[in-house]
Amino acid sequence: MILRKSCMAGLALASIVAISTPAHAIKLLPGKKKQTDDTGYTKPTPAQNQLIDRAIAREAEVIKVLKERSPLTEVYIQTMKPDPELLQVPESDQHFLGRISFSKVIGDTSYQASKSSGSGGKFGFFKNSLGYLTGLGKALNLEFNEAGFMQMLLVDSKDFDREHYNFFFVRNDFLGSVPTTIFDVQPAKGGYGRFFGRIWIERRGGNIVRFNGSFNGSQATHSEYYHFDSWRTNVQPDIWLPNSFYVEESNPKVPGNIVKFKATGHVWGYALKVPEKEVENTSVEVQGATDVSNEAQDVSPLGAQREWVQQAEDNVIDRLTKAGLLAAPSEFDKTLEALANNILAYNQIPLSRPIRVRTLLTEPLESLAIGNTVLLSKSLIDTTAVVTADGAQQAGNLNAILAFGVAHVILGHRLDTKYAFSDRLLFPDTSAFTHIPMHHTDKDNEEAAKKTVELLNAKELQEASGYFGLYLQQLAERVKALPDLNKPMIGDGLTKSEKDTTFWLAAIQAKGQKLDVKDLKQMAAMPLGSFLKFDPWTDQVITLHAAQEPILNPRDKMPFEITPVYMRLSYYTAPAAPAAGGATAAPQQAAPPAAQDAAPAAAPPAAGTATPPQN
Repeated sequence: MILRKSCMAGLALASIVAISTPAHAIKLLPGKKKQTDDTGYTKPTPAQNQLIDRAIAREAEVIKVLKERSPLTEVYIQTMKPDPELLQVPESDQHFLGRISFSKVIGDTSYQASKSSGSGGKFGFFKNSLGYLTGLGKALNLEFNEAGFMQMLLVDSKDFDREHYNFFFVRNDFLGSVPTTIFDVQPAKGGYGRFFGRIWIERRGGNIVRFNGSFNGSQATHSEYYHFDSWRTNVQPDIWLPNSFYVEESNPKVPGNIVKFKATGHVWGYALKVPEKEVENTSVEVQGATDVSNEAQDVSPLGAQREWVQQAEDNVIDRLTKAGLLAAPSEFDKTLEALANNILAYNQIPLSRPIRVRTLLTEPLESLAIGNTVLLSKSLIDTTAVVTADGAQQAGNLNAILAFGVAHVILGHRLDTKYAFSDRLLFPDTSAFTHIPMHHTDKDNEEAAKKTVELLNAKELQEASGYFGLYLQQLAERVKALPDLNKPMIGDGLTKSEKDTTFWLAAIQAKGQKLDVKDLKQMAAMPLGSFLKFDPWTDQVITLHAAQEPILNPRDKMPFEITPVYMRLSYYTAPAAPAAGGATAAPQQAAPPAAQDAAPAAAPPAAGTATPPQN
């Protein structure tokens, strides 16, 4: 409607000028006149049409690649309600995690699970691709269109071509370092339910790297369709695959531009595999060396017990990685490991082997200790990644949540050693959650909570209680509205249970300064996705390098909330070749204790500030 009004205004102005100006005074500007249709859209040039044709062909290749993959897809939804001070806050949430076999759903029109496919609860969707999409579709109001959930990943999984769509040039632009040409896309006549919106085509290979819009429907039904913004990542040479998307729908029944619900989705695990372990005893011929393997020490009974526990730990870690739930080892893990081992150093506690730390790629806030390995969920890291008032990265929250895992390790709250037998882990990926009950008992968590308070009493860690106490106060304000965010998938949540929302670390909660949402210098918790991104092909997490945005009003804080996706796109770069000779890397020494407010080495400041805690 706005475009039509602009077009009519322009024609009216041109008519006035033509009437009031002598004919000999009217001159045409040099160069070709852009061709537009009756809607005011600019028709593509021949070169732009060639780019569109390449994009249509490349989209068919994307569909072909997806049909060969069964990645994990996670969708998190927040329903919003009005708030007098913050405009809107979450009212409820839903979380979905499943592995999709694209070969079974691309091109399908019903997206209905068979009667025998089974469902039932949160994990029921994990068993069947169609059942997962059906449940997700209902949560997002996708029943109004047969394409359903797939529309957020593919522009059109069946008929993306010239016959079914019209294309109009908008402009050239960059998304990150990738040059793109933007086109508006409209369904041809009779294209009810097809994509209606805008696409970004990268100019080097003709791949669609972003698309933004909705479904095409009648005026009576158009309000029933959701709107989405979908992004892709260049995971391999000339292969751009779906990575993340954002969904938002306004609430016309509530004044004040209130969002009815918003959702974010992520896809990863396109090339799932267990990373190769660093080989400590590689057979390498070294001239002049003497074989002393027969002089190696025997293992004591306690040492044998610990080796048995480590074997169970390694088996489970490998299985979780293969299932796509655990991020591949990364440089960020080493940063967390340094912080965790510093906690031991500050408290003068020796361990026979150092603490390892890995990142769960799932959305819920949770942590877990498996043997000497501590797992932290991505969102737990994201939402605790606040910065101090002077703009420095603040490690207090990380120290607190790592201390809880370290406490489990110190107290010997180990995983069931039955997983040391490899056959215990021979089960399908789709049933991983139901076959590995890894959360600790209530008694173990209570003991670990007391030990955590003790660990954080070390002089170098005392500020951590203040920061994390403020974080827990903020979470207490949202915990009842966000039950799925606080419901652990495999480990321990921050709260005791779904019914009892008391925090395990409630003793720390009172040590933070009083929560004040109106204080712009106080940042208690961050929005989701504030600190880490991930590579959907390698499954490695990477710290964001985002500029720090100033907090101008309380609405800018958005703790624990979904925010729009905006990615800095770049072209695929092949990993660096290994060092010549293939020598095994030297084992890393334990990191020395860091300063009490030390920043993660590779971590840029996150958006938001936090005032120093007051104990």
